[in-house]
Amino acid sequence: MLRLAIQKSGRLSEDSLNLIRECGISFLSSSYKLKTEATNFPLEILYLRDDDIPGYVQDGVADLGIVGQNVLVEAGLPQLEIEGLGFSKCRLSLAVPRAAAYDSVADLQGKSIATSYPQILGSYLQERGVSAHLHTISGSVEIAPSIGLAEAICDIVSSGSTLLGNGLREVETVFRSEAVLIATQHLSSEKTALLEQLQFRMQAVRRARRNKYIVLNAPVAALDAVKALLPGIKSPTVTALAEEGWVSVQSVVNEDDFWDITGQLKAVGAEGILVLPIEKMIA
Repeated sequence: MLRLAIQKSGRLSEDSLNLIRECGISFLSSSYKLKTEATNFPLEILYLRDDDIPGYVQDGVADLGIVGQNVLVEAGLPQLEIEGLGFSKCRLSLAVPRAAAYDSVADLQGKSIATSYPQILGSYLQERGVSAHLHTISGSVEIAPSIGLAEAICDIVSSGSTLLGNGLREVETVFRSEAVLIATQHLSSEKTALLEQLQFRMQAVRRARRNKYIVLNAPVAALDAVKALLPGIKSPTVTALAEEGWVSVQSVVNEDDFWDITGQLKAVGAEGILVLPIEKMIA
């Protein structure tokens, strides 16, 4: 049985559990239980503090973990990462009081910076030849400038609303992060095989999230232009309609390109465009 460690609460926990469920793995979840076992896959889920997950996986207490890349790198264990998961994206940024003058990171030379990520920030500043005094604190980093503890902060940012609410402005992006799947480097052959099955399912779910299934009608005269816009996985499916001179075209479109491609399809004569979600997508 694989042991998977995830954050016990918060957005990352919710996103991780949703991914596991979309992989067709069933389990009972409870706010007071610290572990649970899947009913239809050899998987045990451990609910832990995010900062503890890299160490548990490194030591082999857990076989796998889902954790923010920022937490993994701060722990000095980036070698445990096996796959980015594409959700819970955020950035680690430097911020200063709104009224403070700032032109570049060189302005932080000799200044005090409050952060929960001294390793990542220290490396960032060192690479740029900046020497600053780092105050390592956990939680409520944004309050540091207003109470005189520091002249700047470095913290996780998603929307930036927390910075704004505390009179700060973001000035530099230090590190970009997302949820990653990590694994101990001492998996048995049996557990490695189970990990491959789990990754296969996760990749099918993630692939489906990034793509949409599109169905449209087009005149035969425009078919070449439509096909050029819709390469699909290998090529689009084309079916003759009852009305002579028209065909139905089915394909897959990356969600990032969807609106641009849809506009181009309409321009070459496509009609009745339907867009459908994909539940799983096996490459």
